[in-house]
Amino acid sequence: MRHIRLISTTTVQPTTHSDELTRRIELTPWDLQFLLVDQVQKGLLFHKPTSTNCGNEDLKNNLVEHLKSSFATALDIFYPLAGRLAITENKDDNTTSFAVECNGAGAEFVHAVADGVTVADILDPVLVPDEIVYDLFSMNGALNYESVTKPLLAAQVTELVDGVFIGCTMNHLVIDGSTFWHFFNTWSEISRGGGGRDGISQSPRIFGREFLDGIIDLPVRIPFFRSQIPDKFLPPPLKQRVFHFPKEKIAQLKAKANDEMGTTKISSLQALLAHLWVSITRTRHLNPDQEIKYCLLVGLRQRLQPPLPDEYLGNAVLFGTATSTVSDLLNRGLGWVALEMNKMIASKTKEDAINFLKQWIESPKLAKLNAFASDDALSTGSSPRFNVYGNNFGWGSPLAVRSGAGNKFDGKLTVFPGAEDGSIDFEACLSPQTLHALAEDEEFMASVACSGN
Repeated sequence: MRHIRLISTTTVQPTTHSDELTRRIELTPWDLQFLLVDQVQKGLLFHKPTSTNCGNEDLKNNLVEHLKSSFATALDIFYPLAGRLAITENKDDNTTSFAVECNGAGAEFVHAVADGVTVADILDPVLVPDEIVYDLFSMNGALNYESVTKPLLAAQVTELVDGVFIGCTMNHLVIDGSTFWHFFNTWSEISRGGGGRDGISQSPRIFGREFLDGIIDLPVRIPFFRSQIPDKFLPPPLKQRVFHFPKEKIAQLKAKANDEMGTTKISSLQALLAHLWVSITRTRHLNPDQEIKYCLLVGLRQRLQPPLPDEYLGNAVLFGTATSTVSDLLNRGLGWVALEMNKMIASKTKEDAINFLKQWIESPKLAKLNAFASDDALSTGSSPRFNVYGNNFGWGSPLAVRSGAGNKFDGKLTVFPGAEDGSIDFEACLSPQTLHALAEDEEFMASVACSGN
């Protein structure tokens, strides 16, 4: 770590739910598809607590201890995140099964200092300074299946000269984006309230898999798992830039897309995804007849009947893919592209979700990073609906959100809500040549308010 000085690493254990610490949570195909990819890494940048932005003297003077204490209280609610992954080798058929043991082994809490690094050092550069940002997260390079001995959750609080970065690394077998941000929201609410659990608005988490009874049998058995573990994925040189789309520009793209197709069903996000797909493809100068694709993680919670509640801890997502030729994408208009995206997302019905579970049991398919890395593809995860900027730990809202080194490849576009209401940010991980070409593309840049936050 070139910029980071580690002060301490602590194992934090939940203090309640002792009766639950023998619980075993079986993993579903929605979870297990992520066995061989990196863990989820997202973090928030804040100004440092001062007498002008923090009325809590104890928090200001004992920032790290306060955050560690409130982190432990949040673990009382999300106690499976203090467990470990359990692997069972089934000798009768040479398969492997996975579950989460709620054994209270603990989550990791890291205190670090970034000597000489300021808030401006992270926010001001046009390109994300990965050499700084990646070191603001723990457990870089750990794949999800490795959490037999590694924590399922690691938080790192890094003090900057004039700021604080709070980064979380969570195992994707246990959480999706909804659960990730619900944990962050809970932690910040506890911290903001003084560090105790009393009075927080969170409902109890739901860990059971009973809703799958009669659909699939658990535990799932995966044949020849060990032979599927890939060599370490080393992407080509990549850079990142945060593109900020203000509410007004998004509304213009949405109106244009719907007007072109004579419809009203294209959403703001679908129009923006289409705009990015067209713009990036235009800068890549691909063969007009080449087939290209856009892979999107589609949330399922509200598509199931009955819907899965927000309190469900686990994954409820499917990969959806829109395809086109380069020629069609560039020549048929924004509306056509956005409507194709709309159709793909709408196709992920309750029946589709259930069929995925059944088919995956019969023939498990594990996602691998090298399958996503291609100059003819884009991929987007996360959501602009997550409560990112509501994470006030007691001294004000975040300045920006950034992601870590995990799951980065050419064409990865991570979507976040913008700091201003109705705005959307995309953290674009692309080749330096593509990012440079985008910056020179007047049509694309006309939709962008600024880079970064």
